[in-house]
Amino acid sequence: MNDDERRKLQSHELHSARSTASIIAAVLVTAICLYFMFEAAMKSLGQDVWIRSPGQWGQWLTGLPDTANPLVLAAGSLVLLALGLFFLLHGILPGRRARHAITNSRAIVVVDDGVLASTLARRARTEAGVTPEQVVVIISRNHVDVQLRPTSGIGIDAAAVHAAIEDELLANQIEPVPAVRVHVAETGVVGQ
Repeated sequence: MNDDERRKLQSHELHSARSTASIIAAVLVTAICLYFMFEAAMKSLGQDVWIRSPGQWGQWLTGLPDTANPLVLAAGSLVLLALGLFFLLHGILPGRRARHAITNSRAIVVVDDGVLASTLARRARTEAGVTPEQVVVIISRNHVDVQLRPTSGIGIDAAAVHAAIEDELLANQIEPVPAVRVHVAETGVVGQ
């Protein structure tokens, strides 16, 4: 396997598909089309329309700027803008899965961020001498946030925990290496 194929496969594992946004768009378009088909069928059968016929909707839309409350029109426009931006950004920006790559010359190795967080929490817990409930590790693409709650009366060396977390990331060959931030709470827990 050459380097281009390796990068392509690794990118496939690290980036998410656009299926969620596509499903939402398809459901919205389908619902609108089904509604208009229902209204057209009701009108063609000579029945009363449910809400408005497609022609009435067209007339309502063309008269909307003149008849609508400006605040309601502005709020509706903002909702449509936000929906449009959501779909546009999902189409343009790369979606990220909660995963990191591990450097390996023979295979493509990807580790889930939850597994990595568990490993880093264990290392931080061991270095700080606290229980599992006193450590929280949050991993994003570029950062690892370690939050520690010390036992009352026993201090935690944040620099030692920081060094241990960086050492664990280097030992696991995480690529790219995220920046580490260690936060030690000012209040401790009793008798852990």
